[in-house]
Amino acid sequence: MTPVVSIIMGSTSDLPVMEKAAKLFDEFEIPFEINALSAHRTPEQVTEFAKYAKNRGIKVIIAAAGMAAHLPGVIAAQTTVPVIGVPIKSSLEGMDALLAIVQMPPGIPVATVGINAGLNSAILAVQMLAMSDENIARKFEAYKNNLVNKIVKANEELSQVTYKFKC
Repeated sequence: MTPVVSIIMGSTSDLPVMEKAAKLFDEFEIPFEINALSAHRTPEQVTEFAKYAKNRGIKVIIAAAGMAAHLPGVIAAQTTVPVIGVPIKSSLEGMDALLAIVQMPPGIPVATVGINAGLNSAILAVQMLAMSDENIARKFEAYKNNLVNKIVKANEELSQVTYKFKC
């Protein structure tokens, strides 16, 4: 298999957040890779990764980082592959990471999801891939329909809950 998505984390301590993304890619049968690279500790490796990601067949990059959170922006500056940033809650409740990722200069966009939103990063990547892959598009439509069904079922269950003043 050749990966089409790359999950990059600033540290392996980000894995509990990013494993939700990995599990979704497994569910959708989308080949992916997952690695730890640091914009500050391994800058040469980050540059090497970013420059050659597209040539290796990577179509979407998810980059997770906390604190200063430069990783997504540094990658986006060196590739034409879309980058999704995941701010990791580590200090300042993750607001420092969120602002560092979302406030990119013109010409270097990073799609940014919520703090610790590893699952949403994978859902966004799946949506991007579904634009050019009918198989993924069908699976994604079923996934979205299942979300609707979960809420319908939850409301049915709520209708059975009784309270003295519930109408």
